[in-house]
Amino acid sequence: QAQLVESGGDSVQSGGSLRLSCAASGDIYVGYCWGWFRQASGKEREAVAAIDSYQDTIVADSVKGRFTISQDNAKRMLYLQMSSLKPEDTARYYCAACGSSYRGGYPTDADFAYWGQGTQVTVSS
Repeated sequence: QAQLVESGGDSVQSGGSLRLSCAASGDIYVGYCWGWFRQASGKEREAVAAIDSYQDTIVADSVKGRFTISQDNAKRMLYLQMSSLKPEDTARYYCAACGSSYRGGYPTDADFAYWGQGTQVTVSS
């Protein structure tokens, strides 16, 4: 059974750092297309960062320069290093991986077929 499990969420003060981890198990082709999304209370889900089939990293403008996505394919792990955290980064963060419909290149939201349960990040001012 394909599964993504996030960890590392916590409550931190503004300016702090956190590292989120995502462990993949089952029938998920890691290192091909996966990434991080977040959803704040009352807001729509937004893409944060992803790694595509060319191993290019895609990072949202709102977190560029503060967040770094990385992976360890041998361990089937995806990471999100977050620094200089701001209150507006408060959200539930989800790990997601592309499914069989993905054809490579820049992924769209529709390409992500597998989702974790999320981990909460709360940043206080």
